[in-house]
Amino acid sequence: MANLELLEYLETFLTENRTERIKKVLYKRTKHFTVATEDVYQLHNTSAVMRTCDVFGVQELNIVEEVNSKDIDREIAMGAQKWVDLNRYNSVTDCIKDLKSKGYQIVATTPHANDCELLDFDITAKSCFFFGRETEGLSQQVIDEADCFLKIPMVGFTESLNISVSAAIILQHVTSQLRKSSIKWQLTEKEIIEKRFDWIKKTLKDYDAIVDRFELEDL
Repeated sequence: MANLELLEYLETFLTENRTERIKKVLYKRTKHFTVATEDVYQLHNTSAVMRTCDVFGVQELNIVEEVNSKDIDREIAMGAQKWVDLNRYNSVTDCIKDLKSKGYQIVATTPHANDCELLDFDITAKSCFFFGRETEGLSQQVIDEADCFLKIPMVGFTESLNISVSAAIILQHVTSQLRKSSIKWQLTEKEIIEKRFDWIKKTLKDYDAIVDRFELEDL
């Protein structure tokens, strides 16, 4: 467990509003749902998905970069890169293996013969929503290894949505349903404390110096 005395000391260097804001946001964060993007070409799409994760309280974003590897666009992410944990993978195989080891079912967001409409999606299982490239969609490997398939019902002439829009629609729905449920979806107390340290470190410019000062005073 992290040093709570150090944590309280660090928080004295933040405004009261910032400290309360961090705590409030963290208690609404979840790892029950997560998102994965597969070789998304347009940088702004991945950045926008990260922003969507932050807005709807999804703590982790997984990015597969077998073909395309780029940095997050800070202007589009609007600071979300500070608050959302980013897991990067060099292959779909590594990503899926890691997610399944953490207990996630793989949800392919693509029309499929055995698909499920968003309103009928079962929120009880830990789920990772996979989004594919802008033109090709998800790879055959993701489709083959998916545990279920999810689609957004559409009634117009257009039969597809931008991935960032799709992610926003799906996450808004599933997270709102999650918070109405009795499922234990929140971060653990240990995870919350670790994130408080992490976010404070990203907020305070003199973080390391402040920690050194605390350790000297504590001797």
